[in-house]
Amino acid sequence: MTELNLLEWLLDTDPALRWQVQRDLVGAPVAQWQATRASIAAEGLGAQLLAHQDEDGQWAGGAYFPADFDFEGPEADLEAGQPYTATTWSLNTLRDWGLDAKVLSGTAELLAENSRWEYDNLPYWDGEVDCCINAYTLSNGAWLGADVSRLAQWFPDHQLDDGGWNCEWVEGSKRSSFHSTLNVLKGLLYYETVTGRSDTLSAARRKGEEYLLERRLLYRLSTGEPVGAWATRFAYPFRWFYSALNAVEYFRAATLYDGGTPDPRLADAMEVIQAARQPDGRWIQGHRHPGRVWFELDAPEGEPSPWLTFYAVRALAWWNESVPYTADASAVKAPDGSRPSTASAPAPQAAGAQQSLS
Repeated sequence: MTELNLLEWLLDTDPALRWQVQRDLVGAPVAQWQATRASIAAEGLGAQLLAHQDEDGQWAGGAYFPADFDFEGPEADLEAGQPYTATTWSLNTLRDWGLDAKVLSGTAELLAENSRWEYDNLPYWDGEVDCCINAYTLSNGAWLGADVSRLAQWFPDHQLDDGGWNCEWVEGSKRSSFHSTLNVLKGLLYYETVTGRSDTLSAARRKGEEYLLERRLLYRLSTGEPVGAWATRFAYPFRWFYSALNAVEYFRAATLYDGGTPDPRLADAMEVIQAARQPDGRWIQGHRHPGRVWFELDAPEGEPSPWLTFYAVRALAWWNESVPYTADASAVKAPDGSRPSTASAPAPQAAGAQQSLS
């Protein structure tokens, strides 16, 4: 697939993706990609998801789980996955797609009045105890104009000693999780981009970033072994799952926001992303995360994924400092312009050091 054909393939997609391709890969005029972005609410996936919103502001009648979810039934099985139809997941999706918050005018107030967390019936915009859920709430609140400033302080207050976060802290965990840490970092960054820089939150982000960077996004610090096969598996939507591509997407956005150049410790993750590229220049949809959905958002497992291809091409272009996109992404370059050999895993620590959790 030539460069032109690849871009044509990416442009022949839903407005939720197409406007980002126009802006970040094609370099289209601002008016063009803004017009495409504005159409999210009126056509395609965005319009379909908006149509499922309830009159009380929620989706599927619940905050994190649909109202009819049976916590004792088959759907609650670990193998059944997380249902993705309720309010938080629907808001996450629309926000990630770039929907103008004005389309959801009044939703923040409706949720404040009508939505409560399944955990202890807590008010929606106050958050609860799960750091990933709170990170989504922080982002969505900032997006929709809710006052979530008090929730923002929850994250520095619950940051673990190793620099990251773990949703199981309430169960006594003292070691951070790759998944939880990345979700929190994404939430903090989004909140800062909307509300302005905060010394406290930026410092918390730096510590969380260092947690992942010193592990080169892929390895256990204690042994130098891969943290898990899931780190090199790519699937869209990302949901709450960690992957090298999902993590690099965060570091790309954070570096652009904070200024500076890509951290060299991203090199291993960039190699993983490049290695997953198919001969035709596309990336393949990996294992789909099970769970109830409104409708499918991307290609089936094993098929070329427009969303993954977009994220990967954009990440490589950023890393290689070759924006707008060129077809030659065959060599992953270091930030200084040289092409590194695959970076080695971090050296194991002394025996007895704590391992990071998956």
